[in-house]
Amino acid sequence: MSEPAAPSSWRITLPHTTAAVPIARALIRMAIADMRVAADSDTAELLTGELVANAVEHTPGDRPIELVIEVLPSGHQHVEVHDNDPAPVQGLGDDAPPEVDLLNEGGRGLLLIRTLSAASGYRPTEQGKAVWFRLPGEPSA
Repeated sequence: MSEPAAPSSWRITLPHTTAAVPIARALIRMAIADMRVAADSDTAELLTGELVANAVEHTPGDRPIELVIEVLPSGHQHVEVHDNDPAPVQGLGDDAPPEVDLLNEGGRGLLLIRTLSAASGYRPTEQGKAVWFRLPGEPSA
């Protein structure tokens, strides 16, 4: 009898509060283990926390946000955070990202995402936007 295939995606609704950040960080670790992929879970956890923190801090209202974690056929991990604000994300997916003042408290999260991911960006959705990053990886046996 063969072992059941590992799931290739997770979709989780999170509260629009700062409590969502540690929840998302734990969930990305569980998802990577559950999907049986070779991944840098520390980087995935860090970048997921940054995306969720930005969604909570920079989007109005209290509508939930959504975390989507997928393993693409290439083996890459694709992580998205969906929020209800259609405004574009400055400094992510742009040809010329803004300069970041490393002494300021803000702006370093997007720098981390751009630097540590294989790709990143945002796209409009029916309810707002999805901000995403991709990490390299290969399906594990």
